[in-house]
Amino acid sequence: QKYGYYHCKDCNIRWESAYVWCVQGTNKVYFRQFCRTCQKSYNPYRVEDITCQSCKQTRCTCLVKMRHVDPKRPHRQDLCGRCKGKRLSCDSTFSFKYII
Repeated sequence: QKYGYYHCKDCNIRWESAYVWCVQGTNKVYFRQFCRTCQKSYNPYRVEDITCQSCKQTRCTCLVKMRHVDPKRPHRQDLCGRCKGKRLSCDSTFSFKYII
């Protein structure tokens, strides 16, 4: 799971997501996300590891983990290529390795 930056060229809308699923050890994206306005699917133009804002590490031992994600913000299942149309969403299921 990684953090991605998106841009819809048709609507000129930009968004970010902490639900970018990549091939393990790479930045190759498995699932696209959909623009909330025009519903076209996109891969992120930039992908990075989800890092702790305190120590800047991806896997840290900080007592209070300050990530650059908001855990209270609901996951837009209707715009996610991984869980769109499925019963369970990315934020409520364990991330299993995908075999493609």
